[in-house]
Amino acid sequence: MGVLNVTPDSFSDGGLYLDHAAAIKHGRRLINEGATVVDVGGESTRPGAHPVGVAEELERVIPVVAGLVGCVRVSIDTRHEEVARAAVAVGATILNDVSAGLGSVAADLGVAWVAMHMNGDPRTMQEDPHYDDVVSEVRDYLVNRAEKAMDAGVHEVWIDPGIGFGKTTRHNLAIMANIDVFVETGWPVVVGVSRKRFLGELTAVSDGACEPTAAGDRREGSVALATWAYAKGVSMVRAHDVGATLDAARVAA
Repeated sequence: MGVLNVTPDSFSDGGLYLDHAAAIKHGRRLINEGATVVDVGGESTRPGAHPVGVAEELERVIPVVAGLVGCVRVSIDTRHEEVARAAVAVGATILNDVSAGLGSVAADLGVAWVAMHMNGDPRTMQEDPHYDDVVSEVRDYLVNRAEKAMDAGVHEVWIDPGIGFGKTTRHNLAIMANIDVFVETGWPVVVGVSRKRFLGELTAVSDGACEPTAAGDRREGSVALATWAYAKGVSMVRAHDVGATLDAARVAA
């Protein structure tokens, strides 16, 4: 799943693809690198991000979704029903839902649904996340949401443990070390680790640095962890560096 952020403030590539033509061009680049899904998002969900009005989100994403449909399978990365419905109307076939609250909408529209775990909301999720057992708690939450969506009539359900969404570095590592627990539920698993801050923290330690490495310098860690996820049975990874991720996964396979 190639990442296409049509936002001014995403943590890694905010502002690069706000122009519709530039966004569509980048989406096609991701396809050429091997993406089988392009995930279009118009609202940043990085830690501390503020909500975007629905009208602005629609203006950002709908022309881009429409411009890529027919070239690749398109998912819409949104928490808002109005945006989900509008994107599906122009051809999106997956709702990538960080709120895990749009299952009934996916059922009504007859499209696939990715349910992601997030503790809180983007503004507050990293303030003090706490779990007694992060792996089992996140797994049980996602299985519950997936079962309800299937019962409601969603024909294709994916689960995503939400790396970095209301989780510390220790939580993220616990989930990735036990990602097979999620695979063993039987639901297809999506993982998004690409360029996340915890990777910058890990590489900073290895470099002897005090601050996390910048998002643009986290490619190697992103590719390594995505390959680990595939080896453990994850069905799809969400990546900025599609070509490098795909090449590494093929070599490992």
